[in-house]
Parts: sequence; structure tokens; C-alpha cells
Amino acid sequence: MKNVKKIFIYTFLSLAAIVSIFPFLWMLVSITNKSVDVTQGRLLPGTHLIENMKTLFTTIDIVPALINSTIIAVITTVLTLLLASLAGYGFEIHRSKGKDIVFNILLLSMMIPFAAIMIPLYRMFGSISDSAPLIGIDSLGAVILPTATTAFFIFFFRQNTKMFPRDLVEAGRIDGLSELGVFFRIYMPTMKTTYAAAAIISFMNSWNNYLWPLVILQSPEKRTIPLLISNLGSSYSPDYGVIMSAIVIATLPTALVFFLMQKHFVAGMMGSVKG
Repeated sequence: MKNVKKIFIYTFLSLAAIVSIFPFLWMLVSITNKSVDVTQGRLLPGTHLIENMKTLFTTIDIVPALINSTIIAVITTVLTLLLASLAGYGFEIHRSKGKDIVFNILLLSMMIPFAAIMIPLYRMFGSISDSAPLIGIDSLGAVILPTATTAFFIFFFRQNTKMFPRDLVEAGRIDGLSELGVFFRIYMPTMKTTYAAAAIISFMNSWNNYLWPLVILQSPEKRTIPLLISNLGSSYSPDYGVIMSAIVIATLPTALVFFLMQKHFVAGMMGSVKG
């Protein structure tokens, strides 16, 4: 009976793995085929990889889009880690009467869909475009600021901070460290797995962000990689081999970040659950 159960479990997991991996494998095969072969569902590698890549880099401005996405993703991730960890640390370590009320209100904000605040955000950034063009409409700063930190990341860091030894905080204070000194010199090195997990999630969310950049960015040279790929797919006669090549290139940075921090990611997520 146990053997039958194991066979069923492994069969189910194997099928689930195949279903999960198949789109990625099909994408890798498609970059080697012509557009007509992709539309016909060809599953065998072809000989048009170099041609597709040459067409992509010579006829489409993919490099500026990659640079824009990298700038946005890196700055957003750094700001998210700093601001969310400061807030999570403060909510958990420091005691005050209204702390839980403020935190609950913050969690309630997670229930509001982004589409509901998109128009007010657009009008707000439009009103400061003349006085602060670096964070106005059609600027990378306008893409970064609304996503610099979220209630989810503050909650994530607070939950992980529950596992942080309070004795270390007291020891740092006794040694004469300020609160920021305790945070930067004790808390941050100790919580590196939490930072790694948050960095992966924040980077992937920022890199794949589509709706807000679509609304706030107007110049073609400011486009991010998701906007570029969307434009490729909406053309009158899309070249699916080129589109798949662009998707593969767009996938590489997030895959690289994930695999480099995979162990820390698992440890950080487990800490959040236990907290």
C-alpha cells in the first residue's frame, strides 16, 4: 500500500513538473525556429537562432529597454529592502500604544487593488511634473516611487523580525550603539536570508511590472522590457521567433537573481512562516 501511494505521489509530482517546465522549454525551442514554425506548434529545435537574435538586436531597441528595466528594478529593490526593513523592525522591536492600530490599517491597504489608486497617482505625478521632472510623468522616478515599498514587504519583515533575538538589541544598546547603529550593524547582517528573499520578490515584481509603466511612461526611449515585448506582440504581423527571443532575454535576469539566492530565499520564506 505504501509503495502504491509513493508511486501515485511521484507520478503526480512528475506530471506537475512537466506541465510547469513545458512552457519554458517550448520558449527555448521557439527561439530557434521561424515565426511560421512557432505558430504551427513545432516542438523540435530549428536553425534560425542566430537570425532571430540578429533581427532582434538590429531592428528593435531592446538594449535601452533592458537598461531602463534594470535601473528601475535595482533602485526599487534597494529602496524596498531599506524602507520595509526599517518599518518592520520598528513595528516589532519598539513598543507603543497605537502601533498595532497603524499596522492593521497598513494591512488593510493591501485589500485595495492598484487599479483603484492608479488614476489618483497619475494626477498626483502630473501635478509635480513641471516642478520635479525627475519624478513626474514620463520619468523612471515616477515608476519607482509608488512601488518603493508595500504593505506586504513591511508585513514580511515584521514577521521575520519576530525570530530576531531581542538580546542582541539590548547588547547593542549597552555597547553604546544608537538605534540606527543596532539596525545597520546587528539587525541587517543577522537577517540576511530575509533580505535575500525580499530582494528576489521585489526584483521580480519590479522587472515584470507592466500596468503602471504603461500608464506613466510616454516616450519610446523610456519603455521597459515588458512594454517592448507587448508592442512586439501587438504588431500587424508579429515575428514570433523574435518575440520568443526577446522573452528569453527578459527572463534571464530574474532567473539569475533567483538561482543565485535560492538557498537564502527558502530560508527567508520559512522564517516568515514560522514567525
